[in-house]
Amino acid sequence: MEPQLWQMMRGIHAKNQSKCLYVFHLQGKRIGSLRKVWKTACQKAGMPGMLFHDFRRTAVRNMVRAGIPERVVMAISGHRTRAVFDRYNIVSAEDLSQAAQKRQEYRDQQEERLHFGYTEPKNEKGVMALRAITP
Repeated sequence: MEPQLWQMMRGIHAKNQSKCLYVFHLQGKRIGSLRKVWKTACQKAGMPGMLFHDFRRTAVRNMVRAGIPERVVMAISGHRTRAVFDRYNIVSAEDLSQAAQKRQEYRDQQEERLHFGYTEPKNEKGVMALRAITP
C-alpha cells in the first residue's frame, strides 16, 4: 500500500468510534454485497457500468509505465501467471509510438558513438580485430 493511502487509512481507523474492523462498512456493520454498493456508488458518481477490476487494470498499467519491474507489479496486483498479467497490461498506440521513438533515439546515439569514436588502426592486427567485431 502506498504510504499516503496507508496514513489515511490509519487516520480513519484511529478516528473510528465503533472500532469497526472493516474498511468498507455502513455504520460499523459489514456491507452485505459489495457489488450492489459498488453499482450504486458508480451511478451516483456518474460512471455507471464501471467494474471494480477496471481500476486493477489501470493500476497495473500505471505501475508498468512508472518503471516498476513487471514481476513486482504482478506480486502487487496478485497476478500469478504471465498470461493473465498480459491481459491487464494492455499496449496502446501511444506505447508503440513511444517505443519507436526510444528505439530511434538509441540508434542515433549508437551511430553518433560509432561515427565519432572510430580511429583508423595503425597496424594489420588492429584491422583484423575491427573486422571481427564489425557486422
